[in-house]
Amino acid sequence: MPHYHIWTIGCQMNKADSESIAAFLEQCGYRSTANIDNADIVVLNSCVVRQSAESKVANKIDALRRLDDGKVLTVTGCIVDANVDVMKKRFPRVDLFFGPQDIGALSQYLRDRGLSASNTDEHGHRVKHKVSSLVNIMHGCNNFCSYCIVPYRRGREVSRPLSDIVAEVESVVAGGAKEVVLLGQNVDSYGHGLPGSPKLGGLLEELNRVEDLARIRFLTSHPKDMSDELIEAIARLDKVCESISLPFQAGDDAVLKAMRRGYTNAQYRRLVERVRKAIPNVALSTDVIVGFPGESDAQFDKSCRMIEDIRFDTSHIACYSPRTGTIAERDMPDDVPASVKIKRRKELEALQERIVSEINGGLEGKTVEVLVEGRKKGKWWGRTRSDKLVFFEDATDRIGQLVDVRIESTSPWSLQGEIDR
Repeated sequence: MPHYHIWTIGCQMNKADSESIAAFLEQCGYRSTANIDNADIVVLNSCVVRQSAESKVANKIDALRRLDDGKVLTVTGCIVDANVDVMKKRFPRVDLFFGPQDIGALSQYLRDRGLSASNTDEHGHRVKHKVSSLVNIMHGCNNFCSYCIVPYRRGREVSRPLSDIVAEVESVVAGGAKEVVLLGQNVDSYGHGLPGSPKLGGLLEELNRVEDLARIRFLTSHPKDMSDELIEAIARLDKVCESISLPFQAGDDAVLKAMRRGYTNAQYRRLVERVRKAIPNVALSTDVIVGFPGESDAQFDKSCRMIEDIRFDTSHIACYSPRTGTIAERDMPDDVPASVKIKRRKELEALQERIVSEINGGLEGKTVEVLVEGRKKGKWWGRTRSDKLVFFEDATDRIGQLVDVRIESTSPWSLQGEIDR
């Protein structure tokens, strides 16, 4: 029986793409292996959103030059652009480069070489899905934020038909999933260009009716596009979790304008007020870039104040990294020293750690509902509706179950508890 190995780096969109590739290979008769040396096909799913990620991908490809010639090495993700010939010269060991979501290219490659096995094995194998499964609802992005490479690698925004998404969610639920995470670079603009112009709120309404589905999440939202209609749907629909990813990226209006984000500090704060009024127990996560070209200490301080005032449950903080081909790389000098970027990042991380320590500390002694996703170091682990990571011990197999857990201790990164019997 042939085997495959998938290595993934980057965002949730990449993880979803890897899950789709895995499902395709399973249907072709391949089985997963954690040992790359045992794999007949190796897939590297890449990210180039920052230089550190791109370097990791390049190093990984170089390290795999040792693979036997009989093994197929493929690369997908955002490192793959239109200049495939250049990439082939740079990485001659790679057998196939294919773009994000272009499983058709992988399928054609396997068929052309007689490497596609039968659709099922002798036992009638069926793909088993994770408890929490990722579902892409749209691809690409139309925003062209000045720092972002994504629109150039994933293309313009294209939404999937609502009926196709519902069918996929029903399929993953039939395969064992209890939660779906709907993905898009900007999910709030879902439906543009589709017949009837469906919206994300309407999609959530349809998915809320799927039998045996327990929870629905979605990301990432864009502050300029989050509507009151969507906020109302999140508040009303019982399966939609009270957890929203809402990147603000920078606290200063001049920096936001240079980033081409399409909103101001004040507009973002008013949006958060509307969200919290409609969903009082909402958990907010955000993304922040420090050291964007021209960012002064005073402008950085406004990002600090934003985190201090809004008190996010999670903040993903990154140093600005120029990406070749973006507006910022072309038109704006990368003039904030690396040492200053790192200092600012560490300052924000310390501030966020203090805030989330206080937020999580407020859960001590309380009982929370946890969807159990797996087992690690002798404990079950899962997440609350607000996306808090929870660990607990229990002799019973709890995978895929919703259980009530009483929180006994907390940290900035996770919660520890015991079954509330």
